[in-house]
Amino acid sequence: MITGAKTIRVGVADQSKAKDFWTDKLGAELVQDESYGENRWVEVRLPDGVVIVLEPRDGAAPEAPGGQPNTPVFLACDDLDATYRDLSSRGVEFVQEPVDLPFGRWSMFTDGQGNHFALEPRSEED
Repeated sequence: MITGAKTIRVGVADQSKAKDFWTDKLGAELVQDESYGENRWVEVRLPDGVVIVLEPRDGAAPEAPGGQPNTPVFLACDDLDATYRDLSSRGVEFVQEPVDLPFGRWSMFTDGQGNHFALEPRSEED
């Protein structure tokens, strides 16, 4: 049985800028930032223990069908509106303010690397 996510890999154009975004703006903990040969391995950890690997990516971030931003990761929070206000005050760029839709309440932000991340409140089932 799958019990949750442990590690998520995110492609970024600039690992240093991505590391600063995740640690300074989102409050993630830096786990590892090591060079190996010509490459670099950067990991940050979210408060719930999920690790985000910030991998180098060549070119633009992939798009979803229809040219919409690809949003492969949905992040959870306890209070969507409070988290939206907090992250906005830290300079996080939201491309979708909190909104109620038939499938639930959510918002979306960008990391400045071409990636979009959905943010939604935890449900009682989480």
